[in-house]
Amino acid sequence: MKRIRKAVLPVAGLGTRFLPATKAVPKEMLCVVDRPVVQHVVDEARAAGIEHFIFVTGRNKAVIEDHFDIAYELNRTLAERNKTKELESLMRDQPQAGQTSFTRQQEPLGLGHAVWCARDLVGDEPFAVLLPDMLSRGSMEQMIAAYDRHGGNVIAVEEVPEDQTHQYGIVSVGEEFGQTFEITGMVEKPPKGTAPSNYIISGRYILQPEIFDLLSNQQRGAGNEIQLTDSMIRLMKDQKFYGMKYQGRTYDTGSKVGFLMANVAYALEREDLGPAFRQELEAFLRQK
Repeated sequence: MKRIRKAVLPVAGLGTRFLPATKAVPKEMLCVVDRPVVQHVVDEARAAGIEHFIFVTGRNKAVIEDHFDIAYELNRTLAERNKTKELESLMRDQPQAGQTSFTRQQEPLGLGHAVWCARDLVGDEPFAVLLPDMLSRGSMEQMIAAYDRHGGNVIAVEEVPEDQTHQYGIVSVGEEFGQTFEITGMVEKPPKGTAPSNYIISGRYILQPEIFDLLSNQQRGAGNEIQLTDSMIRLMKDQKFYGMKYQGRTYDTGSKVGFLMANVAYALEREDLGPAFRQELEAFLRQK
């Protein structure tokens, strides 16, 4: 069983929910505290042992590539000014040569199409997909542990209230194995009252390379886009899928409330910011 070395990050979205902020700045580069959202996601993957990051980009996303490159002038200036702490921080975040690849999704044809665009960079090996809107620290590490136990394909899932299931992709629950279970079916945004469970697909996947053959001829589905879920349903006829119950909280930074909550949560957890920020936040709430 091949280990998971590569991760695909679809970062071609337009970020229309955050206009005008995303008119010139990619939504993935908006900061949660002092790190871009996409950097937080890469941090999660690196902590889980991912070695190669494949970014599926679009127009006006070159700043993402620049962010993961060496900034020679900045590094030299920091060194000359003895900004050792700042320089060391940049060097820790810097991927090694050859650890990042970038490919273009020329048309906004959906998540399935974005993943398919990475086919030649992934090659014939299982790989991870991390949606950069979703901050789920520790999720990929839990995913790889589940993959090491079961193999096959793994999807991170979380529970939501029954009255919210129509907003998400939902999985059906088969045999359970503690934190994981066999997935017996999937449905994208089922009508209210028809969901087979309250476990939603939460933006982290481990997939076998056979998914690319299915994506290559996948018909358009919801939203007139090529949906990854549709090809996973087809792949499930021949391969096992497992749900991994994520132990943690996901922040959907693609929504304004989720983005704000991520900033609050991440700031409160920082040793250098948390105590002072908590004091200011509590004082502000008391005034209200």
